[in-house]
Amino acid sequence: MPVFQETAHASRDLRVRRSRARPLPRLSGQPEIGRNNGQDGNEKYEVVVIGAGPAGLFLTLLLARYGLSDSLACFDKKPGTLKAGQADGLQPRTLEVFSTLGLHHEILDEGCHMSEVAFWNPSSTNKGIERTAFVPDVVVPARYKHEVTIHQGRIERILEEDFQAYSPNRSIYRSTEFVDFTLDPSTDPDFPVRIEIDVMGEGGNAAQRKVVRTKHLIGADGAHSKVRRSMGLQLHGDTTDHIWGVVDFVIDTDFPDIRKRCAIHSDTGSVMVIPRERIASGHYLTRLYVQIKDEIPAAEGETLDEKAKSSKRRAAITLESILEQGKRVFAPYNIAIKPGTDVDWWAAYQIGQRMTHKSTLKDENGVERVFLVGDACHTHSPKAGQGMNVSMMDSYNLAWKLAHTLHGLSPKPQSSKNEPEQSIPTSVLNTFEHERLTVARQLIEFDSKFSSMFSGQIGAEESVEGLTHEEFLKVFSDGSGFTSGCGVEYAPSIIVDQSSDPETITWDGAVNSINGDAYLSGVLRPGRRLLDTVVRRYADANFRHLHDDFLSTGRYRILVFTTHDLVDRQKDTANDSEPSVSKHALETICRDIIPAYPKDTIELVALHPFRTRDFEWEQMPGCLKEFAEMNFHGPMGPAPLYEIYGVNQSIGAVVAVRPDGYVGVVKSLGDVKSLGAYFDNCLVRVDA
Repeated sequence: MPVFQETAHASRDLRVRRSRARPLPRLSGQPEIGRNNGQDGNEKYEVVVIGAGPAGLFLTLLLARYGLSDSLACFDKKPGTLKAGQADGLQPRTLEVFSTLGLHHEILDEGCHMSEVAFWNPSSTNKGIERTAFVPDVVVPARYKHEVTIHQGRIERILEEDFQAYSPNRSIYRSTEFVDFTLDPSTDPDFPVRIEIDVMGEGGNAAQRKVVRTKHLIGADGAHSKVRRSMGLQLHGDTTDHIWGVVDFVIDTDFPDIRKRCAIHSDTGSVMVIPRERIASGHYLTRLYVQIKDEIPAAEGETLDEKAKSSKRRAAITLESILEQGKRVFAPYNIAIKPGTDVDWWAAYQIGQRMTHKSTLKDENGVERVFLVGDACHTHSPKAGQGMNVSMMDSYNLAWKLAHTLHGLSPKPQSSKNEPEQSIPTSVLNTFEHERLTVARQLIEFDSKFSSMFSGQIGAEESVEGLTHEEFLKVFSDGSGFTSGCGVEYAPSIIVDQSSDPETITWDGAVNSINGDAYLSGVLRPGRRLLDTVVRRYADANFRHLHDDFLSTGRYRILVFTTHDLVDRQKDTANDSEPSVSKHALETICRDIIPAYPKDTIELVALHPFRTRDFEWEQMPGCLKEFAEMNFHGPMGPAPLYEIYGVNQSIGAVVAVRPDGYVGVVKSLGDVKSLGAYFDNCLVRVDA
């Protein structure tokens, strides 16, 4: 006979599977989507993404995670993921975002970490180049104090594999080319975007033209975007005469810093060294960006304008010419292709910075129906390592706003169909263009300055504005906040409230609940990302990263910085008529604010200022354990937790954090009720 008996709930089997983020709640009805469900027999989806590069795949994955997996399609003309070349670097902010999605492990384990940059300049002895400085690659506070290089195709594969866990049906369709779209609300007002696509035939058969209907179309189809052209938009900007070659290979060299990121200026040109990941053969790849300075003579009687000259120079570049120019720059050191290996990839390009003046298209009712992300609306040089990063952050910004809109979680805009274009967003979805086009402009401005200076010659009279090593180093360091992605600041809008600084007068004369302006170092400011810190969780005494409480699940968070009055060390339950400020704030959040909006759209995270843990749950407000038992933390030993965020411990603060990890509004602990006014702009009320 058995020694014991056991029973188990059927859901126990789910615990052995990989964890999945829970979808957002949906207030709007489930649409009829999929194949052959329209009056005209066309496929219908709530969202259609064109392009399965990093920007398109990341957007598709995020939407699936937020609950749109059954009403989503991504079309790409390529037959598979990228095999060689193009983008290869992830910046600290991108790594932070990937960690909130659980996508960072393989990237961190197997990618190449760049923690330091070496600067090389013309030797003072006129014998080639010499090292002049080592500087940290990332000089701003971040969870990851380095960049990571790893193949773009590998990142695409990681995104697509994760997507498969959220989409039981195949929603990424390759060998399918976008042709055109029209806004056609008269035929189907619920799915007003009519898209034509060509599905490539197999075995040499002709492509099949199909029509797909959708509510929203996203163009993530690169610099030659057909979606952008169908919107009637163009990329505007400048293209310089600087020509560069880029090559990925296993290098054989005596150059001492080949496994570091390097900025090399010599009398014969410039080179940027980007160390890359280990490959299957056991070797490590290296990427060289090599400035090509050779002129191509015109044929007899040939007259060419500058654009034609540059095009001819670019077309004349070969792998051999790139490597030969690289050898001249590296002198007195030697470089060569490692015997027994082949060059992985090479290309030639011309530096240019271009962007569109818009990135959305509205229908006749003022609703945004078409969006552009990534290279489809901004292109630039690879020098600052921003291409794939800024593109995916476009998608990160758009995904939760689009999901909230489709799920009926966001309030509808106040504008009517006859109102002119508004410079200030009137809905959550409006803020996408408002925020990301500003970042694109900043990117273009920085990249133009940085790439021009990089193409200059240190110490040469004819160089860019008399470029010196000190000037170049300053531009590199000052730009770290932007290049790392950690210094982005979104302008005021309905979801970024910078209208007033939180202030309170207290018995000890303290005025501001937030002190200082070191925003890159963590001081709280609406429009800036919430800095990650290491904290100690009260419930189990474990050290953890604060960002791990701000996962990318499409939900808002309220972060409460309680004060020393949180704990009643002489609690008298018979005389509890005047609750402390901390207790009142927490009870107001749990009783009046979180329940006022759709269930499971706002989470609570709380911090305490105590250096020791000599207090019990019963000494704190009961709602704290109910709503934030595993999201309640304090300083890690003597770490200056509140000081990092600029929070006055005598006043405390309440912070609304957006689903993308950016601060929406900061209020003093005593002004907690005003959070309701902020969330009224972000979420529909359910208590009305």
